[in-house]
Amino acid sequence: MVTADLSQLSAECSTWRAQMRRYRDEITNLKNQLRQIALKATRREQLQDVEHYENQFHIQLINIHDLKQSIKQHDLRSSGAVIPETGRVNYTLLAEHEQLHAEYLRLQSLLDDLKARFNQFMARLN
Repeated sequence: MVTADLSQLSAECSTWRAQMRRYRDEITNLKNQLRQIALKATRREQLQDVEHYENQFHIQLINIHDLKQSIKQHDLRSSGAVIPETGRVNYTLLAEHEQLHAEYLRLQSLLDDLKARFNQFMARLN
């Protein structure tokens, strides 16, 4: 029987949310760098890339916000999902937690890839 302690799940949620805040800050900084590049971009290809990254940053900031809110709601719901006899978390909450973890890892990978591609773009401009 797989069980988890509520404090463990809550700690994981806090870690994930903190990481999403860091990603939000990083993406915001990249958007600011992009604005500076946009002022200097003259070629059509450069302007298309600027538009592409502006769209990607906007979309990913929404994704970060949505996942952060889902994690927060999950964490709030978890306090009522304890099995009284054992003090452990029920299976439904564990399944939701695992799903959120998978979403977190997917978004983390996507954001790391976006940052790497943007840094390559920046290097090509210099």
